[in-house]
Amino acid sequence: MSILIDRDTKILVQGLTGKTGSFHTEQALAYYGTQMVGGTHPKKGGEDWASSNGESLPIFSTVAEGKERTGANASVVYVPPAGAAGAILEAIEAEIPLIICITEGVPVMDMVKVKAKLEKSNSRLIGPNCPGILTPEQCKIGIMPGSIFKKGSVGVVSRSGTLTYEAVFQTSNAGLGQTTAVGIGGDPVKGTEFIDMLEMFLADDETESIIMIGEIGGLAEEEAAQFIADEAKKGRSKPMAGFIAGRTAPPGRTMGHAGAVISGGKGGAEDKIDAMEAAGIKVSPSPAKLGETLLAALGK
Repeated sequence: MSILIDRDTKILVQGLTGKTGSFHTEQALAYYGTQMVGGTHPKKGGEDWASSNGESLPIFSTVAEGKERTGANASVVYVPPAGAAGAILEAIEAEIPLIICITEGVPVMDMVKVKAKLEKSNSRLIGPNCPGILTPEQCKIGIMPGSIFKKGSVGVVSRSGTLTYEAVFQTSNAGLGQTTAVGIGGDPVKGTEFIDMLEMFLADDETESIIMIGEIGGLAEEEAAQFIADEAKKGRSKPMAGFIAGRTAPPGRTMGHAGAVISGGKGGAEDKIDAMEAAGIKVSPSPAKLGETLLAALGK
């Protein structure tokens, strides 16, 4: 089955009237009728947004109003960095169950405040600085290219946007397809972590295997590997392949994402790879071999 989103998901767009929000909303509407039900803007409530092909969506002054009027159960944030945290907090206040923040460059201290609020709420946040989430042939939220997806059996979770696409492309070409792909984002402070998604994929009957793509920096991959090892001892496991980006990065240097920093002798690629392999995850030697590595994990 799908993870987090499906064809019944109704999505509000925070930042719909901007260039990025408009473009990706059009792309979502074109993807199997993804239900984009409206947008929000504090100064444009009551107006309509029109796409380049003539489709229109109502704009509401607040997320709470949009939720009440449309029944929205998800929101996607395309608001610029300075206002992104405020947009997430507004969605949390409106009790939106699923919030996806695409915005890159959200200040870390802003996200610390968001995280504190999030932990006391019933909302789930994906991101920030992420490509979003897509369930093939059902729903697309974010910036992932829908054309490379194929309905299938692989759950994909990744800190890297680009490598999410690579994993999807290769599993589609291998004839495996995906149940759901989730880009959790690479920032040091974010909403959903690897373990959250791995728990969902392990519990999903249609997800037969998993790809997990990590990066240098932090301990999320090591913690996820320990989770997989612990679950395997309980008799709950699925074939997994993985990859760690930034293997050649020198210690102390920021590489790409704000979270990809090696410091204090922790967060290095080799430690992550060792932890993943010890947990039974087959680690690909390069992103170009993710599909081959998963097929090997499946014994194909």
